[in-house]
Amino acid sequence: MTNFNLDGKVALITGGCQGLGLEFSRALASAGANVVVTSRDERKAQASADAIRKETGRDTLGVVADVTDFAQIQAVVEQAVDTFGRLDILINNAGVNVRKPILEYDEQSWDLVQTTNLKAPFLCAKAVVPQMIKQKFGRIINIASMLGTVALPERSAYCSSKGGLIQLTKVMALEWAEHNITANAICPGPFATDMNQAVINNPDANQFFLNHLPVKRWGQPEELTGLMVYLASDLSSFMTGSAIVIDGGWTSE
Repeated sequence: MTNFNLDGKVALITGGCQGLGLEFSRALASAGANVVVTSRDERKAQASADAIRKETGRDTLGVVADVTDFAQIQAVVEQAVDTFGRLDILINNAGVNVRKPILEYDEQSWDLVQTTNLKAPFLCAKAVVPQMIKQKFGRIINIASMLGTVALPERSAYCSSKGGLIQLTKVMALEWAEHNITANAICPGPFATDMNQAVINNPDANQFFLNHLPVKRWGQPEELTGLMVYLASDLSSFMTGSAIVIDGGWTSE
């Protein structure tokens, strides 16, 4: 089990201050990694970094950044490397969803979802990978979705962005394998996060989801952390280009 130890590693988690991102940040720090978390909210970034540091004893850095802005991401990478000397793990977690029927979907909402969910991971990888190539080691973990493999009504932008992210992950895996850099995607199903509270609080919508879940419940964020630590660790060195679905059995139907 010592191979799961992330001592000496440094992880950057975009959107790492709430929901699944915060759970991922805590898990990686608990496994020994120093973590850099980003948010658009300075107080939230700092508070999350402080809380993770107190809980795990690891060094942390809370940074304000818009992950859709390449210059800002480059600045985050430079700050992380200046602070810790390296950057080993990139978790592309920041995401957004706007639910509307296609005929009511405005261009601004479409661009917001695509830019945040698909363009931002592309930009973050471009900023981080040159450092990983220097180190001859890297782990890229993209947070996609089961909706990158199956569809739901009123999620046209979200489904297409997450499907695109799965394909982008595969290209990353092919291009950077020779540098000892792996790229994999985690595809969560329905998890009880802030993003999904509107669905959970709607009795009809909630029941629709429960009817499609063989386990008859929503997932809890901590149920993703074992896979996260594995993909970030040395044990996953032969695994790249994969998209792993954790969805309570939804896509098994």
